[in-house]
Amino acid sequence: MKRVLSNKWSIAVFVLPTVLFFSYIVIIPIFKTLWYSLLNEIPAKVGDKSHFVGLENFIKMFTPARRNPFPNAVGNSLLYAALSIFVQLPFSMFIALLLANGVKGESLYRNMLFVPVVISSIVVSLLWGRLYKGLLPQIFDLMGWQVPKGGFLGNLNTKIWFSFIPSLWQYVGYHMLLMYGALKSIPEDVIEAATVDGASGAKLAFRIQIPMIKPMLKVCLSFSLIGSFKLFDTPWVLLERANMDLPALSMYVEMFSNHKYSYASAQAIFIVVECLVFTVALNWLFREKREAGKELKGK
Repeated sequence: MKRVLSNKWSIAVFVLPTVLFFSYIVIIPIFKTLWYSLLNEIPAKVGDKSHFVGLENFIKMFTPARRNPFPNAVGNSLLYAALSIFVQLPFSMFIALLLANGVKGESLYRNMLFVPVVISSIVVSLLWGRLYKGLLPQIFDLMGWQVPKGGFLGNLNTKIWFSFIPSLWQYVGYHMLLMYGALKSIPEDVIEAATVDGASGAKLAFRIQIPMIKPMLKVCLSFSLIGSFKLFDTPWVLLERANMDLPALSMYVEMFSNHKYSYASAQAIFIVVECLVFTVALNWLFREKREAGKELKGK
């Protein structure tokens, strides 16, 4: 086995099929989409012509105009990212800490919280749609609260907020399980030593447990950010298709309803670049903290 691994040609033979497959389904489509985004329009019929327009489609995306919903869509995706980071992840962490520190029925609660993750997003959207149109208005009436005009999903001021809730709810269990696994991997000796030194509850969590699972927190943050920027299915079902309130929704409508393929390709490239930029920034942020910690230890 060592002889095989030391032979570069053998490694290339094993790796090449995966590289070719990945390039065919990921790398090449990205570059083709980038090329399409630089054209005025993709030919739809034989004989149709297109010409190179450079960054015109990208400039058009952020040009203020009454019928340009894309800047607002980007703002909504950033809002969802903020809710994921500051609401969903802390709540997932809170549950993970409770379960990891030992509660009666730990396994049952863990499995119950993970159930929404394995349910189709479409099913989750339909369930929450029924709640918004049936049960929730009844609860509001009983409490004497006013239901937003047009309903929770029909009101311009509330629809985007209520379309986010199902996705946030669905993936709480996913992040909880990742954090729970990381917390359970902390050596018992460390927890026992901290407990002997007087650490317990919040002090144990913030001084010992959370700092020791930073790599997993980075993974959860990455998943939350990328998921926020490419969110599509739940708002698409809840808001009844023809809406452009998020970048992925706008891209889909422009391509398959408005047939603006080059403009939609530019939006797709923006989503890819946005995910890459935030992922690199997140890696840089965590790397800087590690390096700063090493420098302090060295001093």
